[in-house]
Amino acid sequence: MTHLKVAGFDIHTSYLDSAAQADLVAALRDVVRRAPFVTPVTPSGKPMSVQMTAAGAYGWITDRRGYRYATEQPRGMPWPPIPQQLLSMWEDLTGSERQPECCLINFYGEGARLGLHQDKDEACYDWPVMSVSLGDDGLFRMGGPARGGKTQSIWLQSGDVVVMGGAARLAYHGVDRIRFGSSTLLPKGGRINLTLRVVT
Repeated sequence: MTHLKVAGFDIHTSYLDSAAQADLVAALRDVVRRAPFVTPVTPSGKPMSVQMTAAGAYGWITDRRGYRYATEQPRGMPWPPIPQQLLSMWEDLTGSERQPECCLINFYGEGARLGLHQDKDEACYDWPVMSVSLGDDGLFRMGGPARGGKTQSIWLQSGDVVVMGGAARLAYHGVDRIRFGSSTLLPKGGRINLTLRVVT
């Protein structure tokens, strides 16, 4: 494992070995059985290119009513619990006194991307956001607190973990593209990104 500091983002490369990645994917399959992926739409009605679900006390959702956290899935069921592997990683890497209340699960298929954005729907920004990459490589772009500023990019590989705290907590970030088929972790290809955060 290597620890890099890029634009204020803490990047832990190869934090999860291949066995730990496979174990985590197995746990996520159980989550997805209980909370299936959906293709979300923005408030303007535009479908996003990623598929989403969540685990924890809250899930993050978007539809014509806006961006928000919700205690129930769109189908009315509670979200499954966050897998223990992720809670242990949070404790190891963030140093946060609070436990995460939401694990947002994004699936990137071929051609999927996520534009530059800030994580600003939480009640407080004192707590970090932890991001875990599984599957195909993703080109992660990092900016500053203002839209339109200088950005830097790095390819994240399966098993890499990024912690966004301090000055990076409200920095713009996104995924420009993935290298579809670059990993064998997911049999049909694609990238899973997990982001854990404190909501309340």
